[in-house]
Amino acid sequence: MFKSEVYIKRREQLHKLMKSGVALFIGNNESPFNYPANTYHFRQDSDFLYFFGIDLPGFAALIDFDSGTDIIFGNDFDMDDIIWMGPQPTVKELAAKSGIKTTFPMAKLEEMVQAALLKKRRVHFLPPYRGESKMLLGSILKENPCQMKTLASGELIKAVVSMRSVKEKIEIDEIEKAVEIAYDMHVTAMKMCKLGIGEQEIFGAIEGIALAKGAGTSFPVILSINGQTLHNHSHGNILKKDKMMVTDAGAETNLHYSSDITRTTPVGGKFSSMQKDVYEVVLKANTEAIKATKPGISNRDIHFIACRIIAEGMKGLGLMKGSIEDAVEAGAHALFMPHGIGHMMGLDVHDMEGLGENNVGYSDEIKRSKQFGTAFLRFALQYKPGHVFTIEPGCYFIPELVAKWSMEGKFRDFISYDKVLKFMPVGGVRIEDNVLITDKGHKVLGKAIPKTVREIETVCS
Repeated sequence: MFKSEVYIKRREQLHKLMKSGVALFIGNNESPFNYPANTYHFRQDSDFLYFFGIDLPGFAALIDFDSGTDIIFGNDFDMDDIIWMGPQPTVKELAAKSGIKTTFPMAKLEEMVQAALLKKRRVHFLPPYRGESKMLLGSILKENPCQMKTLASGELIKAVVSMRSVKEKIEIDEIEKAVEIAYDMHVTAMKMCKLGIGEQEIFGAIEGIALAKGAGTSFPVILSINGQTLHNHSHGNILKKDKMMVTDAGAETNLHYSSDITRTTPVGGKFSSMQKDVYEVVLKANTEAIKATKPGISNRDIHFIACRIIAEGMKGLGLMKGSIEDAVEAGAHALFMPHGIGHMMGLDVHDMEGLGENNVGYSDEIKRSKQFGTAFLRFALQYKPGHVFTIEPGCYFIPELVAKWSMEGKFRDFISYDKVLKFMPVGGVRIEDNVLITDKGHKVLGKAIPKTVREIETVCS
Protein backbone atom coordinates (compact mmCIF):
# COMPACT_ATOMS: atom_id res chain seq x y z
CA MET A 1 0.00 0.00 0.00
CA PHE A 2 0.92 3.64 -0.37
CA LYS A 3 0.86 5.81 2.76
CA SER A 4 -2.60 6.34 4.23
CA GLU A 5 -2.48 10.01 3.23
CA VAL A 6 -2.66 9.00 -0.45
CA TYR A 7 -6.00 7.21 -0.01
CA ILE A 8 -7.38 9.91 2.30
CA LYS A 9 -6.60 12.60 -0.27
CA ARG A 10 -8.18 10.58 -3.10
CA ARG A 11 -11.40 10.04 -1.14
CA GLU A 12 -11.51 13.70 -0.15
CA GLN A 13 -11.37 14.62 -3.83
CA LEU A 14 -14.15 12.15 -4.60
CA HIS A 15 -16.27 13.71 -1.83
CA LYS A 16 -15.87 17.11 -3.52
CA LEU A 17 -16.82 15.72 -6.93
CA MET A 18 -19.89 13.74 -5.83
CA LYS A 19 -21.44 15.83 -3.03
CA SER A 20 -24.48 13.63 -2.15
CA GLY A 21 -25.56 10.02 -1.70
CA VAL A 22 -23.36 7.03 -0.86
CA ALA A 23 -20.89 5.15 -3.04
CA LEU A 24 -20.66 1.38 -2.68
CA PHE A 25 -17.38 -0.30 -3.62
CA ILE A 26 -17.22 -4.10 -3.77
CA GLY A 27 -13.74 -5.61 -3.59
CA ASN A 28 -12.98 -8.80 -5.47
CA ASN A 29 -13.18 -12.27 -3.92
CA GLU A 30 -11.23 -15.43 -4.61
CA SER A 31 -12.31 -17.18 -7.81
CA PRO A 32 -11.91 -21.00 -8.09
CA PHE A 33 -10.77 -22.53 -11.37
CA ASN A 34 -11.61 -26.21 -10.89
CA TYR A 35 -12.77 -26.69 -7.30
CA PRO A 36 -13.57 -24.27 -4.46
CA ALA A 37 -10.25 -24.38 -2.60
CA ASN A 38 -8.11 -24.18 -5.76
CA THR A 39 -8.30 -20.54 -6.80
CA TYR A 40 -6.87 -18.34 -9.49
CA HIS A 41 -4.17 -15.90 -8.43
CA PHE A 42 -6.08 -13.16 -6.57
CA ARG A 43 -6.31 -9.74 -8.18
CA GLN A 44 -8.07 -6.94 -6.32
CA ASP A 45 -10.49 -4.62 -8.12
CA SER A 46 -8.53 -1.61 -9.37
CA ASP A 47 -11.02 1.01 -8.16
CA PHE A 48 -11.00 -0.57 -4.70
CA LEU A 49 -7.20 -0.47 -4.76
CA TYR A 50 -7.21 3.16 -5.89
CA PHE A 51 -9.41 4.47 -3.08
CA PHE A 52 -8.66 2.01 -0.26
CA GLY A 53 -5.45 0.11 -1.07
CA ILE A 54 -6.49 -3.12 0.69
CA ASP A 55 -5.17 -5.97 -1.46
CA LEU A 56 -7.08 -8.89 0.08
CA PRO A 57 -10.33 -10.67 -0.83
CA GLY A 58 -13.59 -10.26 1.04
CA PHE A 59 -13.83 -6.50 1.59
CA ALA A 60 -16.27 -3.75 0.66
CA ALA A 61 -16.53 -0.04 1.42
CA LEU A 62 -19.03 2.78 1.63
CA ILE A 63 -18.27 6.46 1.09
CA ASP A 64 -21.02 8.70 2.49
CA PHE A 65 -20.93 11.99 0.62
CA ASP A 66 -23.45 13.66 2.97
CA SER A 67 -21.86 12.84 6.33
CA GLY A 68 -18.29 12.68 5.08
CA THR A 69 -17.84 9.19 6.56
CA ASP A 70 -15.81 6.41 4.95
CA ILE A 71 -16.45 2.83 6.10
CA ILE A 72 -14.67 -0.47 5.52
CA PHE A 73 -16.60 -3.76 5.72
CA GLY A 74 -14.85 -7.08 6.25
CA ASN A 75 -14.57 -10.06 8.57
CA ASP A 76 -11.61 -10.77 10.79
CA PHE A 77 -9.79 -14.02 10.11
CA ASP A 78 -10.67 -16.88 12.44
CA MET A 79 -8.48 -19.67 13.81
CA ASP A 80 -9.11 -21.92 10.79
CA ASP A 81 -7.78 -19.15 8.52
CA ILE A 82 -4.73 -18.62 10.73
CA ILE A 83 -3.91 -22.35 10.78
CA TRP A 84 -3.72 -22.40 6.98
CA MET A 85 -2.46 -18.86 6.30
CA GLY A 86 -0.62 -17.76 9.44
CA PRO A 87 -1.29 -14.61 11.52
CA GLN A 88 -3.40 -12.05 9.65
CA PRO A 89 -4.10 -8.34 10.25
CA THR A 90 -7.48 -7.34 11.64
CA VAL A 91 -10.01 -5.37 9.61
CA LYS A 92 -9.36 -2.32 11.83
CA GLU A 93 -5.61 -2.57 11.21
CA LEU A 94 -6.11 -2.78 7.46
CA ALA A 95 -8.62 0.08 7.48
CA ALA A 96 -6.19 2.25 9.47
CA LYS A 97 -3.59 1.80 6.72
CA SER A 98 -6.21 3.22 4.38
CA GLY A 99 -6.89 6.11 6.74
CA ILE A 100 -10.32 4.84 7.80
CA LYS A 101 -11.47 4.54 11.43
CA THR A 102 -14.97 3.10 10.97
CA THR A 103 -15.32 -0.63 10.26
CA PHE A 104 -18.14 -3.18 10.32
CA PRO A 105 -18.50 -6.90 9.56
CA MET A 106 -19.64 -7.73 6.02
CA ALA A 107 -23.05 -8.79 7.35
CA LYS A 108 -23.74 -5.13 8.20
CA LEU A 109 -23.27 -3.91 4.62
CA GLU A 110 -26.70 -4.84 3.28
CA GLU A 111 -28.43 -3.35 6.32
CA MET A 112 -26.68 0.00 5.88
CA VAL A 113 -27.30 0.15 2.15
CA GLN A 114 -30.98 -0.67 2.62
CA ALA A 115 -31.24 2.04 5.29
CA ALA A 116 -29.91 4.56 2.78
CA LEU A 117 -32.39 3.38 0.14
CA LEU A 118 -35.31 3.65 2.58
CA LYS A 119 -34.37 7.30 3.06
CA LYS A 120 -34.51 7.74 -0.72
CA ARG A 121 -30.77 8.34 -0.86
CA ARG A 122 -28.88 7.58 -4.07
CA VAL A 123 -26.58 4.55 -3.85
CA HIS A 124 -23.83 4.96 -6.43
CA PHE A 125 -21.79 2.03 -7.69
CA LEU A 126 -19.47 1.25 -10.59
CA PRO A 127 -20.34 -1.35 -13.26
CA PRO A 128 -19.30 -4.82 -12.05
CA TYR A 129 -17.42 -7.16 -14.40
CA ARG A 130 -17.41 -10.37 -12.35
CA GLY A 131 -20.42 -12.61 -11.91
CA GLU A 132 -20.03 -12.89 -8.13
CA SER A 133 -19.87 -9.09 -7.80
CA LYS A 134 -23.07 -8.75 -9.83
CA MET A 135 -24.77 -11.30 -7.58
CA LEU A 136 -23.63 -9.57 -4.39
CA LEU A 137 -24.70 -6.14 -5.63
CA GLY A 138 -28.07 -7.53 -6.73
CA SER A 139 -28.58 -9.12 -3.32
CA ILE A 140 -27.63 -5.96 -1.41
CA LEU A 141 -29.69 -3.62 -3.59
CA LYS A 142 -32.64 -6.04 -4.11
CA GLU A 143 -32.26 -5.66 -7.86
CA ASN A 144 -31.83 -8.05 -10.78
CA PRO A 145 -28.07 -8.90 -10.89
CA CYS A 146 -28.24 -8.82 -14.70
CA GLN A 147 -29.13 -5.13 -14.51
CA MET A 148 -26.11 -4.07 -12.47
CA LYS A 149 -24.17 -2.71 -15.42
CA THR A 150 -27.04 -0.56 -16.71
CA LEU A 151 -27.93 0.63 -13.18
CA ALA A 152 -24.37 1.76 -12.43
CA SER A 153 -23.90 5.43 -11.58
CA GLY A 154 -22.86 7.57 -14.52
CA GLU A 155 -22.00 10.36 -12.10
CA LEU A 156 -19.61 8.13 -10.13
CA ILE A 157 -18.07 6.71 -13.31
CA LYS A 158 -17.37 10.25 -14.57
CA ALA A 159 -15.81 11.28 -11.24
CA VAL A 160 -13.59 8.19 -10.99
CA VAL A 161 -12.44 8.50 -14.62
CA SER A 162 -11.53 12.16 -14.10
CA MET A 163 -9.39 11.22 -11.09
CA ARG A 164 -7.71 8.04 -12.29
CA SER A 165 -6.90 9.48 -15.73
CA VAL A 166 -4.34 11.91 -14.31
CA LYS A 167 -1.54 9.97 -12.66
CA GLU A 168 0.15 11.11 -9.47
CA LYS A 169 3.95 11.02 -9.24
CA ILE A 170 3.83 7.90 -7.05
CA GLU A 171 1.77 6.19 -9.76
CA ILE A 172 4.18 7.21 -12.52
CA ASP A 173 7.06 5.86 -10.43
CA GLU A 174 5.25 2.52 -10.17
CA ILE A 175 4.57 2.39 -13.93
CA GLU A 176 8.27 3.04 -14.54
CA LYS A 177 9.09 0.08 -12.27
CA ALA A 178 6.72 -2.04 -14.37
CA VAL A 179 8.50 -0.93 -17.56
CA GLU A 180 11.84 -1.85 -16.01
CA ILE A 181 10.53 -5.38 -15.46
CA ALA A 182 9.26 -5.43 -19.05
CA TYR A 183 12.76 -4.49 -20.24
CA ASP A 184 14.13 -7.75 -18.82
CA MET A 185 11.19 -9.69 -20.25
CA HIS A 186 11.65 -8.38 -23.78
CA VAL A 187 15.43 -8.54 -23.92
CA THR A 188 15.19 -12.15 -22.70
CA ALA A 189 12.66 -12.93 -25.44
CA MET A 190 14.95 -11.40 -28.07
CA LYS A 191 17.92 -13.46 -26.91
CA MET A 192 15.82 -16.64 -26.97
CA CYS A 193 14.36 -15.97 -30.44
CA LYS A 194 16.34 -18.71 -32.19
CA LEU A 195 15.55 -21.33 -34.78
CA GLY A 196 13.96 -24.44 -33.25
CA ILE A 197 12.97 -22.91 -29.89
CA GLY A 198 9.34 -23.37 -28.84
CA GLU A 199 7.16 -20.31 -28.22
CA GLN A 200 6.05 -21.90 -24.95
CA GLU A 201 9.62 -21.95 -23.63
CA ILE A 202 10.06 -18.21 -24.26
CA PHE A 203 6.60 -17.44 -22.92
CA GLY A 204 7.36 -19.34 -19.71
CA ALA A 205 10.71 -17.61 -19.26
CA ILE A 206 9.35 -14.08 -19.54
CA GLU A 207 6.27 -14.77 -17.42
CA GLY A 208 8.65 -16.09 -14.78
CA ILE A 209 10.52 -12.76 -14.83
CA ALA A 210 7.25 -10.89 -14.24
CA LEU A 211 6.45 -13.15 -11.28
CA ALA A 212 9.96 -12.97 -9.85
CA LYS A 213 10.14 -9.16 -9.95
CA GLY A 214 6.53 -8.08 -9.44
CA ALA A 215 2.95 -9.29 -9.21
CA GLY A 216 3.09 -11.14 -12.53
CA THR A 217 2.04 -10.14 -16.02
CA SER A 218 -0.37 -7.25 -16.55
CA PHE A 219 -2.27 -9.29 -19.18
CA PRO A 220 -1.87 -12.73 -20.77
CA VAL A 221 1.36 -12.69 -22.78
CA ILE A 222 1.01 -12.42 -26.56
CA LEU A 223 4.00 -14.19 -28.11
CA SER A 224 3.78 -15.74 -31.56
CA ILE A 225 5.42 -16.14 -34.94
CA ASN A 226 1.89 -15.64 -36.29
CA GLY A 227 1.87 -11.97 -35.35
CA GLN A 228 -0.77 -11.20 -37.95
CA THR A 229 -3.26 -12.36 -35.30
CA LEU A 230 -3.36 -9.27 -33.10
CA HIS A 231 -4.02 -10.95 -29.75
CA ASN A 232 -2.46 -14.37 -30.30
CA HIS A 233 -2.37 -16.24 -26.98
CA SER A 234 -1.37 -19.57 -28.52
CA HIS A 235 2.21 -20.61 -27.74
CA GLY A 236 2.38 -23.95 -29.54
CA ASN A 237 4.66 -23.10 -32.46
CA ILE A 238 8.33 -23.85 -32.99
CA LEU A 239 10.32 -20.85 -34.21
CA LYS A 240 11.04 -21.17 -37.93
CA LYS A 241 13.27 -19.55 -40.51
CA ASP A 242 11.94 -16.41 -42.23
CA LYS A 243 9.43 -15.74 -39.43
CA MET A 244 9.19 -12.83 -37.02
CA MET A 245 8.09 -13.17 -33.40
CA VAL A 246 5.72 -10.56 -32.01
CA THR A 247 6.04 -10.28 -28.23
CA ASP A 248 3.39 -8.12 -26.57
CA ALA A 249 3.98 -8.40 -22.83
CA GLY A 250 3.93 -6.28 -19.71
CA ALA A 251 4.31 -6.63 -15.96
CA GLU A 252 2.51 -5.50 -12.84
CA THR A 253 4.39 -4.12 -9.88
CA ASN A 254 3.53 -5.43 -6.43
CA LEU A 255 1.19 -2.43 -6.13
CA HIS A 256 -0.44 -3.53 -9.42
CA TYR A 257 0.59 -0.71 -11.74
CA SER A 258 1.17 -1.99 -15.26
CA SER A 259 3.43 -1.80 -18.28
CA ASP A 260 2.62 -2.87 -21.83
CA ILE A 261 5.46 -3.20 -24.37
CA THR A 262 5.61 -4.83 -27.79
CA ARG A 263 8.70 -5.76 -29.76
CA THR A 264 9.02 -7.75 -32.99
CA THR A 265 12.10 -9.92 -33.45
CA PRO A 266 13.24 -11.89 -36.51
CA VAL A 267 13.77 -15.58 -35.77
CA GLY A 268 17.51 -16.13 -35.73
CA GLY A 269 18.20 -12.46 -35.00
CA LYS A 270 18.67 -11.13 -38.54
CA PHE A 271 16.02 -9.25 -40.54
CA SER A 272 15.49 -10.24 -44.15
CA SER A 273 15.23 -7.42 -46.68
CA MET A 274 11.43 -7.68 -46.84
CA GLN A 275 11.07 -7.91 -43.05
CA LYS A 276 13.33 -4.90 -42.58
CA ASP A 277 11.36 -2.83 -45.11
CA VAL A 278 8.09 -3.37 -43.26
CA TYR A 279 9.69 -3.06 -39.82
CA GLU A 280 11.24 0.32 -40.64
CA VAL A 281 7.82 1.64 -41.68
CA VAL A 282 6.29 0.63 -38.34
CA LEU A 283 9.28 1.97 -36.42
CA LYS A 284 8.88 5.35 -38.12
CA ALA A 285 5.17 5.37 -37.23
CA ASN A 286 6.09 4.59 -33.62
CA THR A 287 8.81 7.20 -33.24
CA GLU A 288 7.03 9.99 -35.13
CA ALA A 289 3.78 9.42 -33.23
CA ILE A 290 5.69 9.60 -29.94
CA LYS A 291 7.45 12.81 -31.02
CA ALA A 292 4.06 14.43 -31.68
CA THR A 293 2.52 13.60 -28.29
CA LYS A 294 1.93 16.61 -26.05
CA PRO A 295 -0.89 18.25 -24.09
CA GLY A 296 -3.74 19.47 -26.26
CA ILE A 297 -3.24 17.10 -29.17
CA SER A 298 -5.73 14.24 -29.23
CA ASN A 299 -5.02 10.54 -29.28
CA ARG A 300 -7.14 10.43 -32.45
CA ASP A 301 -4.75 12.94 -34.07
CA ILE A 302 -1.78 10.77 -33.08
CA HIS A 303 -3.59 7.72 -34.45
CA PHE A 304 -3.94 9.31 -37.88
CA ILE A 305 -0.33 10.51 -37.88
CA ALA A 306 0.67 6.87 -37.51
CA CYS A 307 -1.89 5.69 -40.07
CA ARG A 308 -0.57 8.10 -42.71
CA ILE A 309 3.00 6.95 -42.09
CA ILE A 310 1.93 3.30 -42.44
CA ALA A 311 0.07 4.12 -45.67
CA GLU A 312 3.00 6.16 -47.04
CA GLY A 313 5.35 3.31 -46.21
CA MET A 314 3.13 0.77 -47.93
CA LYS A 315 2.96 3.05 -50.96
CA GLY A 316 6.75 3.25 -50.95
CA LEU A 317 6.88 -0.54 -51.06
CA GLY A 318 4.34 -0.65 -53.90
CA LEU A 319 1.50 -2.08 -51.80
CA MET A 320 -0.62 1.09 -51.86
CA LYS A 321 -1.12 3.76 -54.50
CA GLY A 322 -2.90 7.04 -55.11
CA SER A 323 -3.48 9.87 -52.64
CA ILE A 324 -2.44 8.90 -49.11
CA GLU A 325 -4.79 11.47 -47.57
CA ASP A 326 -7.73 10.07 -49.55
CA ALA A 327 -6.73 6.48 -48.74
CA VAL A 328 -6.57 7.12 -44.99
CA GLU A 329 -9.80 9.12 -45.01
CA ALA A 330 -11.51 6.21 -46.78
CA GLY A 331 -10.02 3.69 -44.34
CA ALA A 332 -7.96 1.74 -46.88
CA HIS A 333 -4.91 1.75 -44.59
CA ALA A 334 -6.84 -0.45 -42.12
CA LEU A 335 -5.99 -3.48 -44.27
CA PHE A 336 -2.53 -3.13 -42.70
CA MET A 337 -3.34 -1.46 -39.34
CA PRO A 338 -6.85 -2.47 -38.27
CA HIS A 339 -6.56 -1.16 -34.69
CA GLY A 340 -6.09 2.05 -32.72
CA ILE A 341 -2.77 3.66 -31.87
CA GLY A 342 -2.99 2.79 -28.18
CA HIS A 343 -4.76 3.10 -24.85
CA MET A 344 -4.50 4.69 -21.44
CA MET A 345 -2.51 2.80 -18.77
CA GLY A 346 -2.35 2.67 -14.98
CA LEU A 347 -3.73 0.19 -12.48
CA ASP A 348 -5.31 -1.56 -15.47
CA VAL A 349 -3.27 -2.22 -18.57
CA HIS A 350 -6.28 -0.90 -20.51
CA ASP A 351 -6.91 1.63 -17.80
CA MET A 352 -10.47 1.79 -16.47
CA GLU A 353 -11.82 -0.32 -19.31
CA GLY A 354 -14.15 -1.93 -16.76
CA LEU A 355 -15.89 1.45 -16.49
CA GLY A 356 -16.64 1.38 -20.21
CA GLU A 357 -14.32 2.38 -23.05
CA ASN A 358 -16.62 5.14 -24.24
CA ASN A 359 -16.79 6.59 -20.71
CA VAL A 360 -12.98 6.77 -20.63
CA GLY A 361 -12.01 7.64 -24.19
CA TYR A 362 -14.97 9.54 -25.64
CA SER A 363 -17.36 12.34 -24.66
CA ASP A 364 -20.69 13.90 -25.55
CA GLU A 365 -18.89 15.93 -28.22
CA ILE A 366 -16.43 13.31 -29.52
CA LYS A 367 -18.09 10.07 -30.61
CA ARG A 368 -16.56 6.77 -31.66
CA SER A 369 -16.10 6.28 -35.39
CA LYS A 370 -17.97 3.46 -37.13
CA GLN A 371 -15.27 3.06 -39.77
CA PHE A 372 -13.40 -0.26 -39.75
CA GLY A 373 -10.08 0.18 -37.96
CA THR A 374 -10.81 3.60 -36.48
CA ALA A 375 -13.76 2.07 -34.62
CA PHE A 376 -11.22 0.15 -32.51
CA LEU A 377 -9.54 3.35 -31.26
CA ARG A 378 -10.02 3.12 -27.50
CA PHE A 379 -9.35 6.78 -26.70
CA ALA A 380 -9.98 9.80 -28.93
CA LEU A 381 -9.79 12.73 -26.51
CA GLN A 382 -7.07 15.33 -25.99
CA TYR A 383 -4.01 14.50 -23.91
CA LYS A 384 -3.54 16.16 -20.51
CA PRO A 385 -0.42 16.27 -18.34
CA GLY A 386 -0.40 13.13 -16.21
CA HIS A 387 -1.97 10.88 -18.84
CA VAL A 388 -0.04 7.69 -19.57
CA PHE A 389 -0.57 6.00 -22.94
CA THR A 390 0.72 3.23 -25.12
CA ILE A 391 1.84 4.16 -28.62
CA GLU A 392 1.66 0.93 -30.62
CA PRO A 393 1.35 1.15 -34.40
CA GLY A 394 1.51 -2.07 -36.38
CA CYS A 395 1.46 -3.53 -39.86
CA TYR A 396 -0.17 -6.92 -40.46
CA PHE A 397 -0.73 -9.22 -43.40
CA ILE A 398 -3.90 -11.05 -42.39
CA PRO A 399 -4.70 -13.70 -45.05
CA GLU A 400 -8.44 -13.78 -44.42
CA LEU A 401 -8.80 -9.99 -44.46
CA VAL A 402 -6.67 -9.61 -47.60
CA ALA A 403 -8.66 -12.35 -49.36
CA LYS A 404 -12.00 -10.82 -48.36
CA TRP A 405 -11.17 -7.28 -49.45
CA SER A 406 -9.53 -8.47 -52.65
CA MET A 407 -12.53 -10.62 -53.58
CA GLU A 408 -14.87 -7.68 -52.88
CA GLY A 409 -12.69 -5.35 -54.93
CA LYS A 410 -12.48 -3.05 -51.95
CA PHE A 411 -10.24 0.03 -52.21
CA ARG A 412 -8.68 -1.11 -55.50
CA ASP A 413 -7.88 2.56 -56.19
CA PHE A 414 -5.56 2.49 -53.19
CA ILE A 415 -4.39 -1.12 -52.70
CA SER A 416 -2.26 -3.24 -55.06
CA TYR A 417 -3.40 -6.67 -53.97
CA ASP A 418 -0.94 -8.54 -56.21
CA LYS A 419 1.95 -6.79 -54.45
CA VAL A 420 0.38 -7.37 -51.01
CA LEU A 421 0.39 -11.14 -51.63
CA LYS A 422 4.18 -11.10 -52.00
CA PHE A 423 4.51 -9.67 -48.48
CA MET A 424 2.24 -12.19 -46.76
CA PRO A 425 5.21 -14.15 -45.25
CA VAL A 426 6.06 -11.09 -43.12
CA GLY A 427 3.07 -11.88 -40.87
CA GLY A 428 2.84 -9.02 -38.41
CA VAL A 429 4.94 -6.23 -36.91
CA ARG A 430 4.01 -4.18 -33.85
CA ILE A 431 6.19 -1.79 -31.82
CA GLU A 432 4.84 -0.37 -28.57
CA ASP A 433 6.12 2.00 -25.90
CA ASN A 434 4.61 3.62 -22.80
CA VAL A 435 4.45 7.41 -22.82
CA LEU A 436 3.72 9.99 -20.11
CA ILE A 437 2.20 13.33 -21.14
CA THR A 438 4.12 16.09 -19.36
CA ASP A 439 3.37 19.79 -18.96
CA LYS A 440 5.19 20.70 -22.17
CA GLY A 441 5.49 17.43 -24.09
CA HIS A 442 6.08 13.80 -23.25
CA LYS A 443 8.42 11.27 -21.68
CA VAL A 444 8.94 7.68 -22.78
CA LEU A 445 8.81 5.74 -19.52
CA GLY A 446 11.43 3.30 -18.29
CA LYS A 447 14.77 2.18 -19.61
CA ALA A 448 14.87 2.25 -23.42
CA ILE A 449 14.08 -1.23 -24.72
CA PRO A 450 15.92 -2.09 -27.96
CA LYS A 451 13.77 -1.37 -31.02
CA THR A 452 15.91 -0.25 -33.96
CA VAL A 453 17.00 -2.90 -36.44
CA ARG A 454 20.60 -2.53 -35.34
CA GLU A 455 19.75 -2.69 -31.62
CA ILE A 456 17.64 -5.83 -32.00
CA GLU A 457 20.16 -7.61 -34.18
CA THR A 458 22.88 -6.72 -31.67
CA VAL A 459 20.90 -8.11 -28.72
CA CYS A 460 20.06 -11.29 -30.66
CA SER A 461 23.70 -11.87 -31.60
